[in-house]
Amino acid sequence: MDYIDKLKEKDEHALMQVMHQYGDYLLRTAYLLVKDYQTAEEAVQDTFITAFEKIHQLENPEKIKSWLTTIVLNQCRSRMRKWHWKNISFHFDMVDRIKGDETVQSPEEAIFDMALNHNISTAIQQLDYKYREAITLYYFNELKISEIASQTKTNENTVKSRLKRGRLLLKNLLTKGEVSIEKPAESPKKTAR
Repeated sequence: MDYIDKLKEKDEHALMQVMHQYGDYLLRTAYLLVKDYQTAEEAVQDTFITAFEKIHQLENPEKIKSWLTTIVLNQCRSRMRKWHWKNISFHFDMVDRIKGDETVQSPEEAIFDMALNHNISTAIQQLDYKYREAITLYYFNELKISEIASQTKTNENTVKSRLKRGRLLLKNLLTKGEVSIEKPAESPKKTAR
């Protein structure tokens, strides 16, 4: 982690290296939390500014990803305190563009995935921030419960409780929706008459 030492010396090239290495990860995380691409970009930019200014506070260079995640979570929380964030749409198709998924699908699979993503995004949007945060970090960022607890400065049991409650709320929201989230069964092939 030579670039961390350079970053502590305020080397802008080292900052660019950190931005390149962790930028997409932080942007995806921020977007899943604040539900707005421009605001997510601002949160990530502010994260890198804060990291550059406070790099001396990073005690273990091997934990830079965790440290940056904590900063971006705090940036997102401060933005979520504003009332207008509750009215912004959340779409997984943007998350896929951020991730750069380029899987080839049939048109039917693409339509099903769009409907599924719409249902999930609508349901997640309706969750309180604490549940949305736990679900995002666990399922989308694939963090362990202990890592989520550390980054959110909460007890592991609290994280488990939020995940359990968030999953239950999601299930209830998805099952009472009009559009089913199950993949339709393949229709039987027509036989010649």
